Parts: sequence; C-alpha cells; structure tokens
Amino acid sequence: MTISVGDRIPDLPLTIATADEPQQTSSADFFRGRRVALFAVPGAFTPTCSVRHLPSFVEKAAQLKAKGVDEIACTAVNDAFVMAAWGERDGSAEVTMIADGNGDFAEALGLAMDSSRFGMGKRSRRYSMIVTDGLVEQLNVEQPGEYRASSAEHMLEQL
Repeated sequence: MTISVGDRIPDLPLTIATADEPQQTSSADFFRGRRVALFAVPGAFTPTCSVRHLPSFVEKAAQLKAKGVDEIACTAVNDAFVMAAWGERDGSAEVTMIADGNGDFAEALGLAMDSSRFGMGKRSRRYSMIVTDGLVEQLNVEQPGEYRASSAEHMLEQL
C-alpha cells in the first residue's frame, strides 16, 4: 500500500551519503522534530534526475527554507558512494543525500517500481513530500515518465 498524507514514515534504517563516509541513522531519528522536503528519483546520474530534478531543489533551497523547511533530502535506490559522488557533482550542502541501496525505503513507502526492462532493477518512483515530525504533510507522486508534480517549483507553490 502506498503511503498517504497523514501517515507516519515507517521506521527503517537510513544511510546518509557524505563525502567522508556513510552515516547510519533511522527514519524516525532523521524526520523527528523538523519539517523535511524529501524528494526521490529513480537513479543518481540519470538524465531527468541530474538535469532537472536535483537541480530544482539545489536552486530553490533558500526559498524552501524561507517557507519553513528545515532540511531538504534526496533519496534514490543507489548505494551511499554513488549518492555521495552525485551530491558532490550536482548537489549542494543544502541537500542531504539518502542512499536506499536495497530499495527498502521505497518499498516500505509503497513507492518502489520495477525498472528491469531498462536494466535498472528495482527503483523508486519519482515523488516529493513534505514530512513534518515524521508525518506526511504533502505527497506528490509522478506518473511514469513525467516530471512536474515532484519539482521544487511545484512544492513551493504548495507551501
């Protein structure tokens, strides 16, 4: 079942990708006591993700924070080293990169998809959400092949 507005984010281990080394935490700890703009992409370094999705949140970070967002986070079904390299190349210090190496987080949210026909295996659907103290406040899930509802621009319109 897909997570919905008003639901609590399931408590799972999370891996924060950093330039130094992966940092382990839990989703309960990561989302506790703050408002997080979380967005997910099918994969690091993929065309729409690198050219449009991540850059939209990098460019709009200050505006999102001015509207009450405490943290901006990106997740993808990639390992922590890939997410760290992508964050260094295309991201900024304003966006926390969360590695979902096995797709457990995407699966727990009901937002996993099978991209095997493209040689990519299990991936996350493209989405964005506002999570306040662990509860989903907003959720924007894209239809396959689309990119609009999950953009930082759309999120800003909603805040």
